[in-house]
Amino acid sequence: MPVAVIGSGPSGLAAMRALSRRGLDFVGFEQFTDVGGLWNIDNPVSTVYESAHLISSKSTTAFADYPMPAGTPDYPGHSHLRKYFSGYAETFGLYRHIRFSTRITDAVTADDGWQLTWQDGQGAGSGRFSAVIVATGTLHTPAIPRFPGNFSGEIRHSAQYKKATDLAGKRVLIVGAGNSGCDIAVDAVHHAATVDISVRRGYYFVPKYVFGRPTDTLNQGKPLPRPLKQFIDKRLLRMFTGDPHRFGFPAPDHRIYESHPVVNSLILHHLGHGNLQVKADISRFEGSTVHFRDGSAGDYDLILLATGYVLDYPFLRPELLGGNGPSPDLYLNIFSREAKNLMVVGMVEASGLGWEGRYRQAELVAAYLAAQREAPEIAGAFRSTINGPSPDVTGGYRYHGTDRGSHYVNKDAYRAELAAHLARLAGPAAASGVSEPALAEARR
Repeated sequence: MPVAVIGSGPSGLAAMRALSRRGLDFVGFEQFTDVGGLWNIDNPVSTVYESAHLISSKSTTAFADYPMPAGTPDYPGHSHLRKYFSGYAETFGLYRHIRFSTRITDAVTADDGWQLTWQDGQGAGSGRFSAVIVATGTLHTPAIPRFPGNFSGEIRHSAQYKKATDLAGKRVLIVGAGNSGCDIAVDAVHHAATVDISVRRGYYFVPKYVFGRPTDTLNQGKPLPRPLKQFIDKRLLRMFTGDPHRFGFPAPDHRIYESHPVVNSLILHHLGHGNLQVKADISRFEGSTVHFRDGSAGDYDLILLATGYVLDYPFLRPELLGGNGPSPDLYLNIFSREAKNLMVVGMVEASGLGWEGRYRQAELVAAYLAAQREAPEIAGAFRSTINGPSPDVTGGYRYHGTDRGSHYVNKDAYRAELAAHLARLAGPAAASGVSEPALAEARR
């Protein structure tokens, strides 16, 4: 039976590419008419907006075996990325394996495999598969906070935001100062009547360029020890962006890199020019008035919630993924312990991991599935490993206790573990030569 890959965004394409290289039969399922996932802005479920660009540079984000074309800007936007993913799928012959306009509605275990049910242009369908790889991404189901009182204006999540002209002439309050919230705030100052941004906690703001180069291309050699990196980079940020507290942001309640940094220094530029203001966390609504926890208040026409997303896999019973916490309890953020041959590719957050990191997840999945066919004893031993506790992939960082932080990893520690596990699937000789040095380096 073939392997089912659900989704054809970057994680789904990575999974299909890895399976193809192993000679494994697979079928991709995509509910839209083309690949690209959320980066295909024409996809009705895409959550990107017209001004959206990568917050990591092209060289640290792209797949290793498919660099972005010459002429691609350092931080490409959705139009560049749509072409990139289409080219990836075309180059590696993935299109012919994908059933487009097909939405998976149910996935259940059946005997020694899986039974999937779907809806397409012909109605309902179903089929049997040996394994299921879920690659639907992490940014599609909005997290909607609740506040006391009633607001008489419009409340919209950033997932519904597409272009800055929608904000023209409005008094706008953006809730949340993550990367999307700051992007939209920068958009809004050019069109809205007024712009405020409400925050609960402090952030570290990273410029996109340092010394004329994309910031994440610096220090690409051997990683610095965690304490030294945090010490140096915090002071470099102060040098290049100043103290965000001076612009009204709370002081961060975590160390640098222990939550996702905001890769946007334009927000500080506009705060310094008085184009927007930082507000405290919301206390309650009263008509068009928003009351804040510091006792201040303001009147608004539109509240735009840049409050992130929740992980959501509606076609799977939650217990198959290890419970109902903020993120599934999976071995290495990939493998289900409760259901054989249920894997998730892409459920991982890490600064600098890029799409190549998702491909390495997929590479490990494909190796495990291939081993079940070619080396059952090794596959069985690997299954026993999956049933145990996950290794520590924090790299010594104490990640912030948010829902998003529940699936955060350190890219160097995580990649080392993926390499070590891949070596074990290649056999004892390979494992003994790779895993321990890799693990030692990650944990150093």
